[in-house]
This record gives sequence, C-alpha cells and structure tokens, in this order.
Amino acid sequence: MEEITHLSTRGQNAASKPLRMDLEIYKEAMENRYHSDTNPNGTFPMTVAENHLCWDMLRDKMQEISRDQEIPEWVASYGDPAGVLSFREAVADFLGEHLMRQVIEPETLACSVGATSVIEMTSFLLAESGDTAVIPAPSYPVYSADIGVMAGLKRFDLQTHHEVSELANGFPITLSHLENAKKEIEENGSEFRMLILTSPDNPSGGIYSENQFIQMADWCENEKIHLIINEIYGLATVDVEHPEIREDYPNPIEFKSFGNLMKERKSPYLHLWYSLSKDFGISGYRVGILHSYNEQLITGYRNIGLTHAISNHTQWLLGEVLNDQVFVKKYLKSFKEALTKSYLIVCQTLKKLQIPFNPSYGSLFVWIDLSSLMDTPSQEAQHQLWLEIFQKTGMLITPGNGFGHSKKGMFRVVITSVSHTELEVAMERFENFILKKKS
Repeated sequence: MEEITHLSTRGQNAASKPLRMDLEIYKEAMENRYHSDTNPNGTFPMTVAENHLCWDMLRDKMQEISRDQEIPEWVASYGDPAGVLSFREAVADFLGEHLMRQVIEPETLACSVGATSVIEMTSFLLAESGDTAVIPAPSYPVYSADIGVMAGLKRFDLQTHHEVSELANGFPITLSHLENAKKEIEENGSEFRMLILTSPDNPSGGIYSENQFIQMADWCENEKIHLIINEIYGLATVDVEHPEIREDYPNPIEFKSFGNLMKERKSPYLHLWYSLSKDFGISGYRVGILHSYNEQLITGYRNIGLTHAISNHTQWLLGEVLNDQVFVKKYLKSFKEALTKSYLIVCQTLKKLQIPFNPSYGSLFVWIDLSSLMDTPSQEAQHQLWLEIFQKTGMLITPGNGFGHSKKGMFRVVITSVSHTELEVAMERFENFILKKKS
C-alpha cells in the first residue's frame, strides 16, 4: 500500500534527514552529564560547538543591566529587519575595536537570528539555486544545510591536504586548487559562485595569513566569485606565546581580520560573517552579523529579512553589554585565558599519547587523528571507533563524517563545552582508553 504523506516534497526531505547524525546520542549524553558528586560516571558532551567558559561572568552583567535599567519604548515595536540602528552602531564599534581595529560603519552591517540565518540569507542573495559554494575540507558539516536548504546551493569540498601534518605551516590552499575546482564545477554544469573560508577554522583551529587573503581576493574579484570569510571564532584565540605550547608554532601566523582588506578595497565581491554565539558563548541568543560593502546586498538583506529579524529585546540587552567597553575588555581577557587553559589540558594529553593533532590558533576545537586505532580506513571503522570512545569514556566527540575530508579517522573535540575540572576528568578517561586500546 502506498504510504500517505501530508507534506510537500520539501517537507518530506526535511522530515527524513536529521540535521546532524549525532543528535540522538547527543541527547543521551546530555541526559547523563558528569557531576563529581551526583553522577561521577556520567558523560561529557563535547560534540556541539558551544562555549560555556565565561558564561557566569556574562550572565551577571546582563542581570545587572536588566535590574538597573528600564526597557526602552522602542523594544516593543517593529524595527529595522537588518538590525536597529543603535544595535548596529554598538556592533560596529565592538568589531572595529576588537576584531578589525579600525572604524567600521554600521551601514555595512546586517544582523539576523544567528550565524545560520546569516549564511542562509547571504547564499540566497548572492547565488542562484544550483550554483556551487567551494569550501576547503575539512569544514563545518552543517554548511551543507545552511547554503542548501533554502538557497539551493551545492557544496564542493576542496581537498588541499590529506594528513594533519600538512597543516603545520598553515592552510596549503593554492590558486591551482581554485582553478581546478572551477573547471570541475563548470564541467558538471554548475557555477562556482562562492568561496567560503573560516578563520580561525572549524574544525582545525588554523588561520589564514594576510597574504593568502590578498591572493584569494585578487583571484575571486577577477573571476567575479564572492569570497566570504567566516570569523565567527575571531576572538576565540589561543595564547600561542604560552611557554607550554610556544614550540608548537615555529613559524607563527598572525591573525588579521579580513575586514581590513575589505575596507581597503570596498569590493562588492568580499564579505565577512560574524556572530556573538561563540566568542561570547551565547548561541541561544541567536545573533549573526553580515559585514559587506556591497550596498545592494545589504539593501536586499533588509528588504527580505523580516522573518530573520532578531528580537528587539535581545538587541537592546546585548547592545548595552557591547557598549560597556571596560566590561568587554575584561571579558575577552578572561575568555582568552580560559580558552588557552582548556586547550593546554587537551593537547598535553594528546602529546603524552603521541596522537597527531593540528596545533590550534583558535576556535573551540582540537582536530585529532585517531586513524592508527582503526583496522581499516573506512567510514564504518570510524563510526565504530566513535561509538566505542563514547561507550568506554563517556566522551562524545565529533567523527569526521560530514566534514568532507579525504582521510578517515579524524575527530573534532570541542574543548569549551565543559569546565576545566570536567575536562581534566574526561582526558584522564581518554588516556586510559587509548592506552588499553594500544596494548
């Protein structure tokens, strides 16, 4: 008997495809979280990119604002779909002071509910359905849905390396990679419309150099391809001068925001994404930001962005937070110290166990190579190892499925979703597991 459905074809596709392959087991891990007293055998959810390191500090600040200030009248009314002016001014001052270190005009910003919304809106406005976005692998798995569900773009995973050791001196991406990708895409009947880079990167923690930005911007402008840099982890940077890890960066790359090159060129093909979700650890507040000197793009964003508009109360509250420069500087300093400590806890264990990983400049992750623990370099073996790690240690990390990378056995560890004390317990369990596995 034919199955009866009450959904459109799009609805059926949505109902049949989970957002992430690990959501069910993530829910299981969240319901059994570790607690030193009440649940010492519990789990450590370290798969979703959340930052909980300095939430108490930020929560206290927002409670103070809510207690001491009256909510303005405009909060209860409709506002600019791309963000009310006072909020965009606060964001522009914040980004100019801390990320780009130069004056940013609020007219170059459009805001909506989270980074996902910004990626979706930008893709919808810049590309045609069926066009292709090129993304160097490995990269954020949910880019596929962000650019594909509404905008209808295809994802092309650009292979620039196979071994994690090839990232030692930065991303080995070349113009030849881009030329070959363009040729392959066009031969398959599509258009190379967007090049998306994440810096600091998810999952590798690497960053792109200023020279790489210049080189790729030149190529993209010449080819009329939109170059978008996702700097959602732009202030989640590790202290690479820390004495315990300094030797891991023999030729350190200096992080410089792509926004600097954008302001210099004011090109309609250069754009930047940002969000408050990661650096401030407030994914639930849903604040994403597009920065572009393409006036048509910003206007289009505003004209169709009403369904993606951020709550006015959220804009007011976070605008007040960002306008307190003393607090913001104190918060960012504390976050950098806490992030570096989390990174040290993880990489010390990895070094002790001689597990290959990419020395991270930033982001919330460490990208590790556990392929030596697999009998075969297959997706199935990788999946089984992932489940075994969870069952034996309680650590739920992210397998390489969906990152688009050529090598099997790669895993992403979120280092900011648990406290330092919890992270130490998790890594102790991980060490015991690896030693038993190797023996």
